[in-house]
Amino acid sequence: MDAQGSPTPAHAGAAAAPTARLGYDESTRGAEPDLIELDIERLAYGGDAIGHLADGRTVFVNGGCPGDRVAAEVVEDRGRFLRARTREVLVPSPARVVPPCPYFGACGGCSWQHVAADTQLEAKRDTVAGALSRIGHLPDAESLVGPARACGPAYGYRNKIELVATAGVRGLELGFHRAGSEDVIPVQGCALLPARVKTSPKALTGALRYLAGSGDLALRRVSVRVGASTKDIEVALWTDPGPFPRSAAAKVISQALPLTSLVRVLVKGAPRERRVSRVEVLAGKGFWRERLAGLPYLVSAPSFFQVNTGGAEVLVELVLDALAPDGTDRVLDLYAGAGTFTLPLAKVAGEVVAVEAAGSAVRDLRRNLEDEGLWADVVGGDAAREITSLGAFDLAVVDPPRSGIDVAVIDALATARVRTLAYVSCDPATLARDAARLAEAGFTLTGATPIDLFPQTYHVEAVARFARI
Repeated sequence: MDAQGSPTPAHAGAAAAPTARLGYDESTRGAEPDLIELDIERLAYGGDAIGHLADGRTVFVNGGCPGDRVAAEVVEDRGRFLRARTREVLVPSPARVVPPCPYFGACGGCSWQHVAADTQLEAKRDTVAGALSRIGHLPDAESLVGPARACGPAYGYRNKIELVATAGVRGLELGFHRAGSEDVIPVQGCALLPARVKTSPKALTGALRYLAGSGDLALRRVSVRVGASTKDIEVALWTDPGPFPRSAAAKVISQALPLTSLVRVLVKGAPRERRVSRVEVLAGKGFWRERLAGLPYLVSAPSFFQVNTGGAEVLVELVLDALAPDGTDRVLDLYAGAGTFTLPLAKVAGEVVAVEAAGSAVRDLRRNLEDEGLWADVVGGDAAREITSLGAFDLAVVDPPRSGIDVAVIDALATARVRTLAYVSCDPATLARDAARLAEAGFTLTGATPIDLFPQTYHVEAVARFARI
């Protein structure tokens, strides 16, 4: 899940076979393979669990839970380590729970639904500390990383999912990618969505299948956004440019869901590039509203916004605590998005400069500041290029993509004489790599807090505080 969209499940509406709930895809089953027995020791970043053979080799086991003894099928032998999938749980762990989702084990979105929440939290904390130790070479990482924070319900927490559109035997299907595959599993619902839109995939599949009967929609994917603190529901249809039944789509989809906004996002190029050429408003307001830490946000379909509203409020709290602006500080917000941190910082800092590359997010950010009567200097452009011309700063927050921050940005932060940096990370490995680079530039890690922004998955967010000491 992007950790930012969601993947896709198996046969829509079909009851899951018991084996699918063990964490592997039943569709791969053929002749009975040779099995190995082993004890599951811990969870691994990436979704698998870890055990060891008698000869000491590590086995990454799909569908394992710490404390289990399992019979597993080896699917790959890499010499120094093996990959396997659980075939039978011989002795279940006390931490093993029953997954509530019928698509679990096939859908690539949730890999830990069979693991108790406290065990997931422990694993995520260990992931962050381990990465800082091994990759960042920080000898005191264990003492610097605090417990992982939960931030709301374990299910129904997502304000957004992205469904892949594909051609099925019954016509157009919407679903998520199969684990480790580009195959799409059609779904009728998602347990990570709030109850009022939990079955929106089913409703949208029916509406879009009806529309597709009149011609090719050139549909790539469909996103659903739902406000956790508003009544807003937005559906975005991501399509190739070309003819499209706009009026019919507005009528049929609005009947399928109680929408406040329906937009068509026209994209070019490869699917992963997400090159947006324009956005057409088909019905409603043309944007989605949410409240975060008491502040209102308007967000357009192409713009990034954290998919867990409660978790995003924890991020804001931790960033403000880490920076502790006193009302006179000049603060830099890099990778600002629609203003998750810009708006709350603008209320308490002396001056805020926000840098964001995506045009849609820049427009959203400026509008959100204006609507709330707040001021910040919003700079549209690449962080590494823009930061060198912005002068000195007292404080900075960076919320980069999964790839982390460029070396040029780290050098510029040092040149800008930033004394305290809050680093919001969605990838422990790149956080650890950047922590080592920041140390070389004179920044010392003083603490890090993992946040469980994505329960039921291995993904973990973290807020790390760096200071020039």
